[in-house]
Amino acid sequence: MRFTGGHIIWMTIWVTTVTAVHEATHWSFLSIPWLPISVIGTAVAFYVGFKNNQAYDRLWEARKIWGAIVNSSRAWGAAVKGFVTNQFADESLSKADLYAIQQKLIYRHVGWLYALRSQLLIPTPWEHIRQGAMMKRVMEARRKRFGIGLLDDDVTMKELICFLPKGEYDRLINYKNTATQIIDQQSQDLKELRSTGIIEDFRHMELQGLLNEFYVHQGKCERIKKFPLPRQYGSSSFIFVGIFLFLLPFGMVTEFDKIGHHAAWLSIPFSVLVGWVFLMMELIGDYSENPFEGLGNDIPMLSLCRTIEIDLREMLGETDLPPAIEAKDGVLM
Repeated sequence: MRFTGGHIIWMTIWVTTVTAVHEATHWSFLSIPWLPISVIGTAVAFYVGFKNNQAYDRLWEARKIWGAIVNSSRAWGAAVKGFVTNQFADESLSKADLYAIQQKLIYRHVGWLYALRSQLLIPTPWEHIRQGAMMKRVMEARRKRFGIGLLDDDVTMKELICFLPKGEYDRLINYKNTATQIIDQQSQDLKELRSTGIIEDFRHMELQGLLNEFYVHQGKCERIKKFPLPRQYGSSSFIFVGIFLFLLPFGMVTEFDKIGHHAAWLSIPFSVLVGWVFLMMELIGDYSENPFEGLGNDIPMLSLCRTIEIDLREMLGETDLPPAIEAKDGVLM
C-alpha cells in the first residue's frame, strides 16, 4: 500500500467518475464493447511481461556480479596472506613488516569496494530521482525510509578514509574514477614487491590476475549503470498501460450494466483491482531495471561491502570488527 496507495486513489476517482457519468446520463458513446479492450489488455500484458523479464535480467546480473566480487575478494585476501612472505625475498622482513604490507593491500581493496559502491550510486539522467521535482521528493523520502547511508551518503567517505593512507586518500579521491585508480595503485605496489623479491613472477601474475578480475567486475557494473533498459521499451510500456487504464472503466461499466439495474456500480472495485494489477506489473519492472539506484529493490551493496570487510579483516586476525548491516523496515541495503 505504501508503494501504490497514491495510484489506487486516482484510479478509484477515475473509475468512479466514468461510472457516475454513465449512470447519470446513459450516453451510448460511453459504452465500449469489452472485446477491443480485452485485446489491448492482452497485448499490454505481453509487452509488460517482456519488459519485466529484461528488468529482472539486469537486476539478477547485477547480483551475480556482486556475488563474484565477494568470491574474488576472499581469494584476494587469501592470496595476499599466502604469497606475501619471505620465501623469495632478497632481504627477509620481520613479521610486523610483512603484516603491514598484507594489511595495506587488503585494506586498500576494502576501500575499493566502498569507492565502487559510491560511484554506482551516483544518479544517472534516466533514474527516478532525476525525473522531475515531485518524483525526486518521493524518491528521497523512500531513500530515507528504506536506505542506510544512501540519501546523505557519508558512509563511503567515513569508510574510505579508514582504509587508504592519508596522502593516498587525498590523491585518489580527486580522480574521476577513484575505484579504477585504487586498483591501479594495487598494481603498482605489486610491481614494487616483485622488484624487491617479496613475490616472484608466478605470484605476481596470480595477484595481478585477481586485480584484472576486479576490473572486469567493475566494468560489468558500470555497463549496467551507464546503459539503461532501452527507452523505447521502458517508456512504451508505461504509455500502453496508461491507455489500457484509461479505457478499462468504459468496458467494465458496459459489462456490469448488462447484469441489471445499478449493477454498473460493481464495476468500480473490479476496475480498480484489474487496473492495480497492470499498474503493479509496470511499476515492478520500472523499479527493477536500475539495480544501483539506491532504492529498496536494489542490490544490497552496503551489506555486501560490510560482509567482505569483515571476512578480510578476520583473515588478518583482527577481532575489533564492525557489525554486519541489518535489514531496516524489512529491506537490506
